[in-house]
Amino acid sequence: MAEAARRIDRIDTAPRFTAADAEALNARFAGVGTQAMLAQVLRDGLAGRIAAVSSFGAESAVLLHLIASIDPGVPVLFLDTGKHFPETLAYRDELVARLGLTNLVNLTPDRALLASRDDTGLRWSYDPDGCCEIRKVEPLARALAGYDASFTGRKGFQSATRAALPRFELDLTDAQGRLKVNPLVDWSADQIEAYFAATGLPAHPLVAQGYPSIGCSPCTTPVAPGEDPRSGRWKGWDKTECGIHVDGAASDLPPGYDPAF
Repeated sequence: MAEAARRIDRIDTAPRFTAADAEALNARFAGVGTQAMLAQVLRDGLAGRIAAVSSFGAESAVLLHLIASIDPGVPVLFLDTGKHFPETLAYRDELVARLGLTNLVNLTPDRALLASRDDTGLRWSYDPDGCCEIRKVEPLARALAGYDASFTGRKGFQSATRAALPRFELDLTDAQGRLKVNPLVDWSADQIEAYFAATGLPAHPLVAQGYPSIGCSPCTTPVAPGEDPRSGRWKGWDKTECGIHVDGAASDLPPGYDPAF
């Protein structure tokens, strides 16, 4: 009796998501409320393995509260750069406890990279892009390699560069088709404020001191009334983003970097 033809094993190298997938999700959830959209994405696994990336900044509590109300076990990735305001670290711990988040993941810079490229800890003062690469881009790329998608807290009103963001998009820092989900992209500043008031969520303590957008302490300054909320970030530099949302950021990692490490 002739043996059955041997089935050839194939490795699926197709992207996890495509631009068409992102467009289909945007169409599917057009006009759907944020909480309902989040519930379907999380409960039906529409984005595969997903984590939330949070700065625990001025407005972070809103998205974290929405996620926690559906699934408090969603991984929350926090870039612990070593340069945060003490108030941010305390606020992180307060929100985690208050919202019952059970899967906080603190991401820290690689020690060898710090030693070789920022041994003084002052790279932020002459090369803020390089500092962000070491302390944010590299640790996040390493962590997100294990996920199919991520939630971000970006909102259209924050800056001109974020005004036209969709709810669902491909992560341009990833060549394998990871999805990026921006649940609050169409929320206004008034909606954010109203949500804080309705839920009793605590504000980041630096907001009252004139910090509407909060990053690392050396590169964040207060903002005057009427200014772009992110104008206090990297003031004096031609820089508006840390790099984790920038096309090609992951490909600019140091030679020999292994995302599977």
